[in-house]
Amino acid sequence: MTVPCHAISNAESLKYHLPFHSRDVIISTNTNTFVEVICLRRSSSETRKKILTACVRLFLEQGYKNTSVSQIVDEAGVARGSYLNLFPTKDKILLDLTETMFDGQFGVARSIADSKLPSVYAYAVDTAIQLTLTELNENLREIYIEAYTAPDTAEYIYVHTTAELKEIFGGNFPDYTDSDFYEMDIGTAGLMRSYMARKCDIHFPLERKISRFLTAELRVYKVPEEEQAKVLAFIQTLDIKAIATEVMYKLFAMLEMKYDFKLSSGSETEKTK
Repeated sequence: MTVPCHAISNAESLKYHLPFHSRDVIISTNTNTFVEVICLRRSSSETRKKILTACVRLFLEQGYKNTSVSQIVDEAGVARGSYLNLFPTKDKILLDLTETMFDGQFGVARSIADSKLPSVYAYAVDTAIQLTLTELNENLREIYIEAYTAPDTAEYIYVHTTAELKEIFGGNFPDYTDSDFYEMDIGTAGLMRSYMARKCDIHFPLERKISRFLTAELRVYKVPEEEQAKVLAFIQTLDIKAIATEVMYKLFAMLEMKYDFKLSSGSETEKTK
C-alpha cells in the first residue's frame, strides 16, 4: 500500500517486517527524512517533466530563440526558481531534445539506403535528410543550428558521431584513433552548421547544397573520387524532400509521445515549403 507523504510526515519511525526464513528482519529508519527525500525527488521529477513538455512544444511551434523563460514557466505552471534550479539555461533543455532527435537517426538513413551498399551511402542519406529538414521547417533549422553551436549539445553530437565515422571511414585512416575522428568531426560539424544556416534560394537550390556539402565531406574522409560520384548519383535518385517530410512528421509524432503534448494544428511545424 502506498502511503501519502502527508499521512506519515509526523511519524517517528517506520518498521518493515520482512519474512526471512522463520525470522522477521526489522528495519527502522527516520521516517521524516525518508519521506522528505522521496517527496522532493517526486516533485523535482514532475517539475522537470512539465518544463520539458512546455519547452519542446514552444521550441517547435515558435522557435528556440523566440521562447522566453517567462513563457516557459507560465506554460509549465512552475515557479521561475524551480525552472532555473533544474535548467540554468535553455541549452540544458536543448540537450535533452538533441539526444532524442539524434538517437536512431543513422538507423533511419540505413533503412532507406540499400543494406547491401557500403555504409557511406547511409551516411550520405542521413546528411541529406538533415540538410533538407532545415529547409522544410524554419524552427527545425534553428534547433539544429543551436544544437551544433551550444557547447553541451555540440559535444554530444561530436561524441555521438565519432564511432560512426570511425566505422564508416576507418579503412581510409588505418592508424587513426577515436580521438582523431572526434577532432575531424569538430571541423565537419562546423561545416554542417554553416550549410544549414545558409538558406536555399534560386541561386543555391537544395540539390546543389547537398551535392556541395557531401563532396566536401567525402573529400575530408578520403573517399575516392569514383566512389564519391556513385554516392552523389545515388542521392540524386531519391526524392529527398518527400523522404525528409516523412521523417519530419515521424519526428514530431515521437516528440509528442515522449514529452506528452500535442502540437497546435496551425503551427509552423506542420507546414512545409
